Amino acid sequence: MTEPLEKRLEKAMAELHEAQEAVARTERELREASFAVLSSDRAVRATVGPQGELAGIEFLDNKYRDMSPQELAASVLEASSAARTKMNRHVMKAMAPFTEPSSNVPELKGFELDWERIFGPEVLRDDDDETATARDTAATPGWRDALGEDGED
Repeated sequence: MTEPLEKRLEKAMAELHEAQEAVARTERELREASFAVLSSDRAVRATVGPQGELAGIEFLDNKYRDMSPQELAASVLEASSAARTKMNRHVMKAMAPFTEPSSNVPELKGFELDWERIFGPEVLRDDDDETATARDTAATPGWRDALGEDGED
């Protein structure tokens, strides 16, 4: 039996309100997000901010002193590109619930986003497809690097 229009409208309004609150929470979380990635040669750590902007570069263990300008540039680009990809994937994951249709109100369709067009094709590759040269260090405490430890056994 078909549900009365008032009841369907009430459900839709409640879900819309919940979605608005969830979007606001997600926006707050994303505004404070950042990712840091260590280059494969462990010479550079790049940190990107919530919009993928470069927020910091660290040159570790004075390794840059023994590097050519081209090597150092490659390390910076590798780390910053990998950090930006991590941030883009984080945004995709955070926004995924809003792209799906409503389970309670079939009339509320999710919205479609072309993530590849927004972030580029690398964002859709599996983590296994990424080069094994970049390492996410967002969860690695800074003191480990200072002691020459990377947290790996």
